[in-house]
Amino acid sequence: MENQKIWHRTNKLNSQSQIPAIFLDKDGTLIENVPNNVDPQLIEMKIGALEGLQILSKAGYKLIVITNQSGVARDYFPESALMGVEARLNEILEKADLSLDGFYYCPHHPNGVIFEYAIACDCRKPKPGLILRAASEQNIDLANSWFIGDNLSDVEAGHSAGCKTILIDQGNQSQPQMSRLGIADYILANLSNERYMIVNDLLPWAKLQAKFPDMYSK
Repeated sequence: MENQKIWHRTNKLNSQSQIPAIFLDKDGTLIENVPNNVDPQLIEMKIGALEGLQILSKAGYKLIVITNQSGVARDYFPESALMGVEARLNEILEKADLSLDGFYYCPHHPNGVIFEYAIACDCRKPKPGLILRAASEQNIDLANSWFIGDNLSDVEAGHSAGCKTILIDQGNQSQPQMSRLGIADYILANLSNERYMIVNDLLPWAKLQAKFPDMYSK
């Protein structure tokens, strides 16, 4: 069925054993938030994001973007433009010896103006559809995975999928509107000053991997 479609791109082969992942919101978490931007030249990483991703990647976590892109449904830009966004992200990451394990996006919105995208889907956050699809395709250990985002919809999606969550607090969330699923496990100011704490204090699997590298080698 059309409303069950989940749009995604993956770059790496699946592993036989389950591996935890870091699911990342794109705008406002991984890169600077420029509303509805699909111009690759305007993409800028958030301060400290590359350093944080390097640590998480070396600790053995898959790096997967999960993003709502309702601009497609609203006719702000074509779906094909997201390929350029993904390519630019990987170009930037490659210079830091990084790559994304997946780039999953939802192009839908129930109030969209393009018929085929104007649906209530299962992949738009706070629904967990994209996370569950990524987990199925890439054999991800959701119980030991984390969703990092700057919106309560990221937190709710992560918890609904069985992940732990980290909210990057930018002061734009309405606390009274939070449900139980929307309460983050941890709230951080950014990924710059807190990146070492994320690995060493919040992610026990990473500590085990660092302590026993032979046991957790890929």
